[in-house]
Amino acid sequence: MSRLPGIKVKYLFLAWLGIFVGSWVVYMHYSSYSELCRGHVCQMIICDQYKKGIISGSTCKDLCEEHTLVFQQCLSSSPTQQVYRGRWMEKEVIIKCGIEDALKADSKPDSVPRRDLVLFDKPTRGTSMDEFREMLLNFLKANLGDQTSLAALVNQIITMADVNRDGKVSLAEAKSIWALLHLNEFLLMLSLHEKEHTSKLLGHCGDLYVTEKIPHNSLYGTNVPHFFQPLLPSAIHRIIHQWFAPAWPRRAKIAIGLLEFVEEIFHGTYGNFYICETSFKNVGYNDKYDFKMVNLRKVATEMTIRGFLKGRHCEQNVDCTYGKDCMATCDKLMKQCKGDMVQPNLAKVCGLLQDYLLYGAPSDLKEELQKQLRTCMTLSGLASQMEVHHSLVLNNLKTLLWKKISNTKYS
Repeated sequence: MSRLPGIKVKYLFLAWLGIFVGSWVVYMHYSSYSELCRGHVCQMIICDQYKKGIISGSTCKDLCEEHTLVFQQCLSSSPTQQVYRGRWMEKEVIIKCGIEDALKADSKPDSVPRRDLVLFDKPTRGTSMDEFREMLLNFLKANLGDQTSLAALVNQIITMADVNRDGKVSLAEAKSIWALLHLNEFLLMLSLHEKEHTSKLLGHCGDLYVTEKIPHNSLYGTNVPHFFQPLLPSAIHRIIHQWFAPAWPRRAKIAIGLLEFVEEIFHGTYGNFYICETSFKNVGYNDKYDFKMVNLRKVATEMTIRGFLKGRHCEQNVDCTYGKDCMATCDKLMKQCKGDMVQPNLAKVCGLLQDYLLYGAPSDLKEELQKQLRTCMTLSGLASQMEVHHSLVLNNLKTLLWKKISNTKYS
């Protein structure tokens, strides 16, 4: 009986600790939610500019008048890049927009900033269609390189801009598409629209755009909530991923799709593209286990990276890093960055797939798979200088995986 008070104190302390930790987690979650999730501000800005006739788009009427395009769950990871799950025409969609100028320290949270004075300043009144086409072509050359295929992309952009299908592009339509093109992800979605591994663009209003929802936005099928991630050690993260990951043959099918995507963006129709943050959170799959690129904001064009590196001072290679892991070499004699990537896309993707494919792999395949992944991860240097070797490694890995799942229900 003398031990009971001690036990009670122990349980009371544990209960108090649990309440404290739980309250802290809830507080952090909701405080970050209010900071990150400002869809009402985004909608207010867009609809204000639409009603003034400054912008146009295929979703403007549904968003601002009929209210059939609705913001739902917030998925934002940055206050200036608003991402929401939403509903449009009885379908689940993803809504994206930016509100950088709305979040300046001197602006009130619910005020409508004059963003049209900055963002929607071009083209100006009096610009002819020929001049607008020339603007588009020069912009694409600067961002994608001087590709012979750019004329076709200009035509596609003009068609998309002509929302009312009258064969003309109004000033509001031109301003909207011009603003959208300055968003990295939108430009990449247009450039890779022929590829089956990117989400489909469904509509836009000003610089807000709507895409299809990808059912699984992680290679592992689930993500630990961001407010829990710092509390869990990496070993627990790995166990959770393994529990929720698809069956191995389905993982193999998803991996083949990711390898095909790497193949597509290497010497693609509109130039070379680099994956600058290779994370399982940026890639996912649909209900048929076909690979889908979830976050194209982490992909950059070769011209973008070269522009970033040009004349950049450096002491070592790490000083020549664009994004998280697009690293170039540093000329230590000249103290300037070169334009060649240290590691090609394929090597980075194989590093991502190593744990993903080796866990639960068939015993008769595991040793060869490990060997090929190791070879793939050691690829270095500019991919264009070792194109044959690059293609050989990629095709060998695809063939190995495909042989194992072909002629099965998983293929």
